[in-house]
Amino acid sequence: MIEPHAPAPPGAPPPWGVQGQARLPVRPGTGRFLVLAGVFVCAACGLVYELELVALASYLVGDSVTQASVVLSVMVFAMGVGSLAAKRLRPRAAAGFGAVEAALALVGGCSAMALYAVFAWTGGWGGAWASGSRYLLAAFSLAIGLLIGAEVPLLMELIQRIRRQDPGGAVADLFAADYVGALVGGLAFPFLLLPRLGELTGALLTGAVNALVGGALVLGLFRRDLSRRGRWLLLIANVVVLGLLAAAAVLVDDFEHAARQAVYGRDVRVALRTGVQEVVLTGGTHGRPLGLFVDGRLRAAGRDEHRYHEALVHPAMNGRRARVLILGGGDGLAVREVLRYPDVRRVDVVDRDAGLVRLARRDPALSALNGHAFDDPRVRVFTADAFCWLRGDPPPYDVVISDLPDPGITASTKLYSQEFYGLASRALSDGGRLVVHTGPVTSRPRVFWTVEATLRAAGLRTTPYRVGGRDSVSAAGPDRAEEASRAPRDWGFVLASAEGTPLRLDPRGPASRSLTPRSLAADARAAWLTRTTAVAPSTLVHPRYSD
Repeated sequence: MIEPHAPAPPGAPPPWGVQGQARLPVRPGTGRFLVLAGVFVCAACGLVYELELVALASYLVGDSVTQASVVLSVMVFAMGVGSLAAKRLRPRAAAGFGAVEAALALVGGCSAMALYAVFAWTGGWGGAWASGSRYLLAAFSLAIGLLIGAEVPLLMELIQRIRRQDPGGAVADLFAADYVGALVGGLAFPFLLLPRLGELTGALLTGAVNALVGGALVLGLFRRDLSRRGRWLLLIANVVVLGLLAAAAVLVDDFEHAARQAVYGRDVRVALRTGVQEVVLTGGTHGRPLGLFVDGRLRAAGRDEHRYHEALVHPAMNGRRARVLILGGGDGLAVREVLRYPDVRRVDVVDRDAGLVRLARRDPALSALNGHAFDDPRVRVFTADAFCWLRGDPPPYDVVISDLPDPGITASTKLYSQEFYGLASRALSDGGRLVVHTGPVTSRPRVFWTVEATLRAAGLRTTPYRVGGRDSVSAAGPDRAEEASRAPRDWGFVLASAEGTPLRLDPRGPASRSLTPRSLAADARAAWLTRTTAVAPSTLVHPRYSD
């Protein structure tokens, strides 16, 4: 290693860095520790920005795999470009690093609010606004990646200006602090920032920490490398950034309230994060119809939810039905339909969101809509993931009802896999029936028939059918695009059993408001008209639910 003041031997390559040794207000060892601590914090902030973009895009768009792939690939590419671009800033590494951190704090801290604002006030991510919204997501990923990528060369220059060492050792030290910081940021986001502060406030706080650490590192440790004018400019820039982030944090509740009204309308009555998902109730009082939204998607509309739940439940209840298992159904609406059969002795509900079940019990409008189903002594609720619960060797059931999110939402793909249906069929008694909600048929026929093929691959005989409705259960509630309003609105289902089950209603069963034997037969024929051939079943390792 070449000593800081020793001349380089003739013919040897120049030492790392283009500037002399920094004039520090502390000892070199302390200064080096402070730079590595700054690397640690900046790396943690950078990963929080990445995860925040992935989480917000997945929540707003719904396809978490695609959104994560887009965000991460664009960001990693931009980091490489940023590293190359930062080479021009190495002669002014301290000033460059301070400017980069101020810009990163502002862009990263405000990214969540900007994306949510576009989602709320431009009609969502579908239809005519889809391209612009996704371009904005890519633009934030690109900008944040460029700035994160610029950090490493500048920090390398600053470390070498404190005490020059061989480049390999400096890289090892720098990357060690960077990777440990990334670990802390990656753990802090899901376990601390997201549950405690939410996406918007969490991103703003991360930006503030980023600005404080970046500014303090440059203005405190390397202030002698900056001119008097440069120090004032950097100080003013950081004060402005912190002021903007603080103002946004003060206004975040009002912003979220206004954005929620733009998304769901002015009838928002309940909005809560249960720890699993966001649940919003609209209407339900003064004659206004109730709307239940889960993670921004309409799950039940009071005016016509009975069409969906009657079609889901009643064909499967034609036969022995003493014991019934409902997978999902935390809103209690499918339970309500099952309890209309007096010979049902037990109903087990498996839903991962205890908060939704609690809301369905206590909210006056929702509990009235579900007929106070969870107060019935025949109903037992299990808070668990449906896949894991079925692996626990449950007792046999006469009817299994899969009232789960649309298979196009990636987080639920495993609940529409061949392995899952194998577990569900194992829980059926002799002659038992399984019914599965498959999402819309007319607008997504390939997904519908992939579900049907997957059930057949699990050894079940299937009877597909559909019913029409004004609002699709899995449609995006905030999507007000003109194209979305013209999209077909229907719900698809597949009735399955080991021996095969005809699509019929029990003539001795309760009266239905929307189903008749004739309409059910017509809807089954309509579903067959959409048949898509050559579809393969979906498995855990090879999910196939894409439009």
